[in-house]
Amino acid sequence: MLSYIIKRILYAIPILIGVNLITFMLFFMVNTPDDMARSQLGAKQVTPQMIEAWKEQKGYDKPLFINEKAKGVDKITDTLFVQESIKLFSFDFGFSDSNRNIAQDIKQRMMPSLAIALPTFIIALVTNISLALLLVLFRGSVLDTSMMIIAVMIMSISSLFYIIAGQVIFSKLWHWVPISGYESGWGAIKFVILPIMIGVFAGIGSSVRWYRSLFLEEINKDYIRTARAKGLSEISVLFKHLLPNGMLPILTGVVVVIPTLFMGSLIMESFFGIPGLGSYTIDAIKAQDFAIVKAMVFLGSVLYIIGLILTDISYTLFDPRVKLN
Repeated sequence: MLSYIIKRILYAIPILIGVNLITFMLFFMVNTPDDMARSQLGAKQVTPQMIEAWKEQKGYDKPLFINEKAKGVDKITDTLFVQESIKLFSFDFGFSDSNRNIAQDIKQRMMPSLAIALPTFIIALVTNISLALLLVLFRGSVLDTSMMIIAVMIMSISSLFYIIAGQVIFSKLWHWVPISGYESGWGAIKFVILPIMIGVFAGIGSSVRWYRSLFLEEINKDYIRTARAKGLSEISVLFKHLLPNGMLPILTGVVVVIPTLFMGSLIMESFFGIPGLGSYTIDAIKAQDFAIVKAMVFLGSVLYIIGLILTDISYTLFDPRVKLN
């Protein structure tokens, strides 16, 4: 097990380097360091001296990938890409282009993101699996057909519609919850309850259809027939035999998501004014703050890789037939 984890971590290093390289290329294809300096300085009359001073202060005065003025290995190492990548791999996110401590911002904004993402994840998982089991229990009935039609309808509508409709109905018309904003402590409940409800409802269509398909593949297998032949009720068959075996493929999609929960929802947080990591990333993109963008992309990649490793490990715990090599 330990050797497998070490091997996967070593495999992750070139992946992270590649992700970081793509982030650099995409960002600097749109913005040059001079453009970033003008945006951050914000002055009407920005002199070349001011731009050069800002670039030197932030380290953007170095060449991106190849330093023609340097000699030997320094041609590669004395570049913006290598210098910034070394900091990222040591999890030194440094300061943003607007002089904010990125690591401190992440710590502060992590909890608001979790306040939405974690309840949404747990409620959606329980709700979707329960509904899928219910439809399998009444498979082929009017209830099953009707729910599948409704699920397709829910999938066909953009989540933006649910966000706007929820704000209009529950905030503007009924005044049940604030339309946007956030506060710490227990007062956050009134701000996060609507985003959680919308998050659960928006994903219910695709998830229920997927879980239902997985359970229907299991329902006609031999071990299910054997359980029925022993005289077990259909509900006992579903919960004692079908559910545990059907959970193995579900495990893949569930475990891999867990580490990335605190990254937040870009759209949800922006619309509801939640000061989480999702809105933090969107604001950084708008402000052309490359330091924050590369830090968040790198952190998201690391968390996703951790999720994949946890998925493989969890398979061995739930299915002894699976061996890690």
